Amino acid sequence: MKDQPSAPLRWDGGWHHAGPPSSPEEMPVAIVIDGMSQAVLMATPRDLRDFALGFALTEGLIAAPADVQDFEEAEVEAGGFPAREARLWLRPGLAAGLAERRRSMVGPVGCGLCGVDSISAALPQVVPVASDWTMSPDEVLAAMRALGQGQVLRRETPAIHGAGFWNGAALVREDVGRHNALDKLAGALARAEIDARQGAIVMSSRLSVDLVQKAARLGAPVLIGASAPTNLALNWAERAGLTLIARARGESFDLYTHPRRIAGSEGPDVA
Repeated sequence: MKDQPSAPLRWDGGWHHAGPPSSPEEMPVAIVIDGMSQAVLMATPRDLRDFALGFALTEGLIAAPADVQDFEEAEVEAGGFPAREARLWLRPGLAAGLAERRRSMVGPVGCGLCGVDSISAALPQVVPVASDWTMSPDEVLAAMRALGQGQVLRRETPAIHGAGFWNGAALVREDVGRHNALDKLAGALARAEIDARQGAIVMSSRLSVDLVQKAARLGAPVLIGASAPTNLALNWAERAGLTLIARARGESFDLYTHPRRIAGSEGPDVA
């Protein structure tokens, strides 16, 4: 794939090159039943026959495995990114009922794209980030600390994600879903008339492609996460011109894309 990011830079009091990135694979997977796309979910593209059958069963789209007569997996592409279709073909007589029940989903807390029923909608046009805002490594760490300090609900239960905006001070919103938390933060920034292009978005979670897409739409130049990025998130950030930082915990973090916005990351001190 073009625009593949290089290995990350590690900050742990000084800069050095980390090993090759090991990021989980993520791509849009369309569940297609009798030629109709039922939903698109961001998923690891393995065991897709099990995925499609299990989805159909747990969503009540079929009553039993015997309702499925055939399966095929297809490689497709949208906007230069790879995707998959997991296609189920049902026994005669079920298609009419399925059309009536075609899914209009309210996304579960683990998925930010589950209401989408086409791959092209899951991978829209890349929105470029043009901000020249910069920050230092110490400010990256300060932003993560500020997110933790602002997570009031998380102190009551660990099952809460946080999304923060840091520009020297922190604005934090929380939700059981990481995508919901970021949407709440976007609304708070808009209501307060805060320019997202002049600061960093900080997440308590792993960084999936939909979080990168949302950050880019806001114009935020830097996205920081406490956990790992997916491979698709890295590629999207690279194309969008977004500086992506992951595994930001304690006194270290990994810098993956567009390092120019982090002071010292392109200088002679990088080992």
